[in-house]
Amino acid sequence: AGHFVKMMHNGIEYALMQAYGEGFELLRSSAHFDLDLGQIAELWRHGSVVQSWLLDLAASALTKDPDLSSLDDYVEDSGEGRWTIETALENAVPAPTITLSLFRRFASRQDESFSNKLLAALRNEFGGHPVHAAMDR
Repeated sequence: AGHFVKMMHNGIEYALMQAYGEGFELLRSSAHFDLDLGQIAELWRHGSVVQSWLLDLAASALTKDPDLSSLDDYVEDSGEGRWTIETALENAVPAPTITLSLFRRFASRQDESFSNKLLAALRNEFGGHPVHAAMDR
């Protein structure tokens, strides 16, 4: 039972980390504000509903390297997220947040995505939607 509980813990951890990543990316992408993400994380660590040990770690990382420029955006997985999703499938339990957090890790490992290229091509073919040439990136 202990291994099973630890596996579920790690699946939840995947989803929580993904939520923090998305939230901080939204903050960072705001053209209207020059936000100090390390300071925001530090503020949230004290009395916010989203406070957690993971947020403590995010505050530490963002204080040391505000743009995280020393890191690549490749994200590993250790297998527990996969096992959590397999368990969800075996028991017919929807787990979309955990599943998508694992799939985002997979996506982080691609230099380019053939499926995204095909999606862009299809949109262009059926609706004349704009596409970007490979050299535009």
